[in-house]
Amino acid sequence: MTRALAVLTLLALLTVVVEATDDPHPLLPVALAVTYATHALLALPWLARQPVPRRYWLAAGHVCLQLPLGILLFDVSGPGVGTTLLLLVLVSQSVLLLPLPAAALVTAAVPLVHLGMSWGDFARNGLGALGAAVFTAVVTELLKREQRARAELAEANERLRGYAAQAEELATTRERNRLARDIHDGLGHHLTVVQVQVQAARAVLASDPGRADDVLAKAQTQASEALAEVRRSVATLREPRTAPPLRTALEALTAEVSVAGVPATLEVVGTERQLPAEAEESLFRSAQEGLTNVGKHAGATSARVTLTYGEDGTVRLGVRDDGRGLPAGGRDPRAFGLVGLQERAARAGGSLRVASVPGGGTELLVQVPG
Repeated sequence: MTRALAVLTLLALLTVVVEATDDPHPLLPVALAVTYATHALLALPWLARQPVPRRYWLAAGHVCLQLPLGILLFDVSGPGVGTTLLLLVLVSQSVLLLPLPAAALVTAAVPLVHLGMSWGDFARNGLGALGAAVFTAVVTELLKREQRARAELAEANERLRGYAAQAEELATTRERNRLARDIHDGLGHHLTVVQVQVQAARAVLASDPGRADDVLAKAQTQASEALAEVRRSVATLREPRTAPPLRTALEALTAEVSVAGVPATLEVVGTERQLPAEAEESLFRSAQEGLTNVGKHAGATSARVTLTYGEDGTVRLGVRDDGRGLPAGGRDPRAFGLVGLQERAARAGGSLRVASVPGGGTELLVQVPG
């Protein structure tokens, strides 16, 4: 808009100069036209950069200066095309810089330049000038709104691109966290069992080679399970994961832990029912992490896993051992395994709690809807 008005202003000035060649005293109208055009060219871009309250007052001053100057030019040079175009430039600038009611007043004031004519000429020329001024104001307002709509659309598109980038980053972070949980809860558990069995084999290698070989064979089996867990984690990136029923998976898990050296039992309370996949995954991983911690930290002689199907629409899984309990300072809140379990439980709409129990030992309790 600014560039278009600048071109129109220069064309109007050129027209005034050409029309002044027929005037016996051309210097005065040309000087007035140059002054008017220069002020118009310099004022519009400067005023457009001003903050709104200040811009209104400065623009009002600009109009109050230009309008009398335009009327004087009209009186000196006569009702020419160039002078009319310069006044229409002022109308466009008023629409761009002033509130709409103030711009309407400037538009209505343009025909007043014909007041010195007879009533017939004033009516004829004034109506023509008013029509041209109204047309200019309407077109300028439409262009102004279209320009504002383009700016708002560009801003909205920029916000949408920002939202899309945030959503992509969030999805990437969630996928990384999911993979981290799968690796820690699955592969970490199997490698812990392998570590325990290898330590046991080394302890009896010299005194009982046969038993050491048996323990190493079990460690090899666990290593194979760890490899299978890695393959399952990778497969989830390509297709939905298929898992055995929760009770079957927990029975295999407790048997595996019992073979590794800590006798573990499973108790199922209540009527079993089908659970959402995310709830089952959270319960299984909680049992897996709980039993892994029993083997690594608890110093326990036994562990019990209890799966309770409540009548209140919840399912609870507890892992309890008879070990040394939590340290005096409580559990480390930065422990990645428990953080991962909390995230899983939260995603399933549940909660997780870990605490020492009376008489010694630790209990991990997770509850999810289902």
